Amino acid sequence: MASSTRDRLLLAAGQLLHEAQGGTVSTRAICDRAGVQAPTLYHHFGSKQGLLDAVVNYGFTQYVAEHTADVADPVDALRAGWDSHVRYGLEHPGFYVLLYGQIEPAVPCTLTARAEAMLLDRLVEVARSGRLLVLPADAAREIVAANVGVTLSLIARPDDDRDLTMSARVREAVIGSVVADEAVRDGSVGALAVALSAALAEDSPLSAAETALMREWLARLSG
Repeated sequence: MASSTRDRLLLAAGQLLHEAQGGTVSTRAICDRAGVQAPTLYHHFGSKQGLLDAVVNYGFTQYVAEHTADVADPVDALRAGWDSHVRYGLEHPGFYVLLYGQIEPAVPCTLTARAEAMLLDRLVEVARSGRLLVLPADAAREIVAANVGVTLSLIARPDDDRDLTMSARVREAVIGSVVADEAVRDGSVGALAVALSAALAEDSPLSAAETALMREWLARLSG
């Protein structure tokens, strides 16, 4: 029960921070949302600031960063990030299910934004190497959707009936659908368009309007 109480406090604080849009969040509001008394918050986090720090730099993002920081190849980093995501969900199922169970239509989740931004950065690296077959943002959406789906599916299974090889098979299928085995040299206009689009993120002699037009053309070619 202690674990679920901690999860409720994390989620309550995260929800209120999201709703406050940069404003302050009171201890009382957090406790009311989580259904606990203030001493319970202090027991788990020491202070309100301790709780807010745990939310802003919460375990999921730190876990992914820790386990992918030393992976040089960006595609291998995608694999490591996928596996870290699944491990985190299985090790913290209460918080994970509460987090992804609070999805609002057309409202991005601020708590997962940092982790997803890290994924997008990796995909831009893959694109610049000439190996990405779709635009980085499209690849990120596909990978996140599959990664979350696999994690929730595994959480729903009993401990002795979890097939982690399923996660590996889906991971390879998804990554294989958006990443080429090696840099494209000839023949794939789409992959080359993706690579050029990613390169435009660097210093460019084009104006903002020219860059936007070029991105539109490249998006069509990548499709």
